[in-house]
Amino acid sequence: MPLDLPCSVVGDGPPLVILHGLFGSGRNWSRIAKHLAGQGWRVLTPDMRNHGTAPWHDAMDYPGMADDLRSLLLRDVGSEPAVVVGHSMGGKAAMWLALEDPARVRALVPVDVAPVSYPPGRSIETCAHAMEAVPLDQVTRRADADASMAEAIPDGSMRAFLLQNLELPGPDGGATRWRMNLRVLLDSLPTLTGWPIPRAGSRYDGPTLVLYGGTSDYVRTEYQEAFPPLFPNARFEAIPGAGHWVHVENPYATLAALDGFLATV
Repeated sequence: MPLDLPCSVVGDGPPLVILHGLFGSGRNWSRIAKHLAGQGWRVLTPDMRNHGTAPWHDAMDYPGMADDLRSLLLRDVGSEPAVVVGHSMGGKAAMWLALEDPARVRALVPVDVAPVSYPPGRSIETCAHAMEAVPLDQVTRRADADASMAEAIPDGSMRAFLLQNLELPGPDGGATRWRMNLRVLLDSLPTLTGWPIPRAGSRYDGPTLVLYGGTSDYVRTEYQEAFPPLFPNARFEAIPGAGHWVHVENPYATLAALDGFLATV
């Protein structure tokens, strides 16, 4: 049963959906969404299941996320195919939808992710365990949680990104908590870093742009080889000076690449 995802919409025109990555939310892409709306697109930025203000569910896998997306498109777009942009986890969900229901996808943009299973021990797992270790019952300010994670996550910008998920007590009290379903996300890391086996003959023949960070290793050469059998029209473009979070680390080059590709679809 698909979940009913909350979604922000900006602009008018053909539909374009942006799917955030693990530990993110739709608002992480608001700057990109506003730009694309100004280029004549109707941009939808949902919160994925177990993230942001979306419903929680014990199942956290790509077929389930693709079902959520299909339901969102039927609800908010109708029968018109949409351009689907997805970063990291969102990129895998977008690719799965394109393989399972290609008529729904006008064009596809996976951002710094490939249709492969990644080895364990990546930085995202360090982030997950650092968040879990924050003593929420002792946190009354964002700075408290930041200090708790500083040793495990020395990068201040990464901590700031993760701390967008922290909800502090309001004027009427309440408990400090993570907005996302952290326990389920932690338990699902092997599934999220993995890639399910597509059905025999699955492929998406539509236009596909694979954007990746020039300093990232998520779409290195051997991973690029996984695209042609599933996405025969995929082309690749590196974003210079950017790691995994390309839209944050080099937003201008990311926008230029998106604009150039979208002009062709």
